[in-house]
Amino acid sequence: MDFSTITESALGGNLLGTIPLGDIVLYVTPFNLFLFACLLVFTFLIAISKTETQTEASFGSLENKEVSIGEKEFKQRRFLSIICGIASAGAMITGDLFNFTLFMALIGILNIGIVSAVKQTSVLNSAYNYGLIAMMCSLPLFGGASIILASTGTLSLAVLSQITPSPMVIFGAILMLIGIIGESGVAPFFATKAEMFRTPGSPFLVIIHLSSLFIIIRAIEILLIILM
Repeated sequence: MDFSTITESALGGNLLGTIPLGDIVLYVTPFNLFLFACLLVFTFLIAISKTETQTEASFGSLENKEVSIGEKEFKQRRFLSIICGIASAGAMITGDLFNFTLFMALIGILNIGIVSAVKQTSVLNSAYNYGLIAMMCSLPLFGGASIILASTGTLSLAVLSQITPSPMVIFGAILMLIGIIGESGVAPFFATKAEMFRTPGSPFLVIIHLSSLFIIIRAIEILLIILM
């Protein structure tokens, strides 16, 4: 395909170029490059940061309780946070719909992993509930992408931007939207992730917020590309 014929405004601005990596083709536009760079910067800052000691109020006592994490847990969270940041950055510039869904599923697993070593019942219960929602929503997420592939014969966002959406493509996009909402843990599923942020370990918990925020932004762009 001649990528110079792509409707560039549908891909987030002027097409700056493509980076073919086998079946994965990265489409570089100002919008996607900005999101990619922001996530890499945040990931770098998180990677070089140290955890903060969390202070919890003790009811019935005048003394506050300080909660910190050990060295082993610190290294585990830092590693998973870096991988989560890289996966989120990859989702920002991938030009393949299926690879975007794979990045989303990976980010959901990493979000759970970041708090998996916490010894707090409420946090682990929240992570467990979020995991259940993420697993259930993986069906409409991948199912929607499969329906779009069966209807159009392609998962390339560049090609999909040139195809008039059929009813089946619209149905697939709606299924994907349901899956994206559940995987990212936004409303109405945000309650499943709320308690996960009560655990000590800042700034590693920030990447959970950032990955969800940037994924939603990128997902909106992708759905508009498919439906325009």
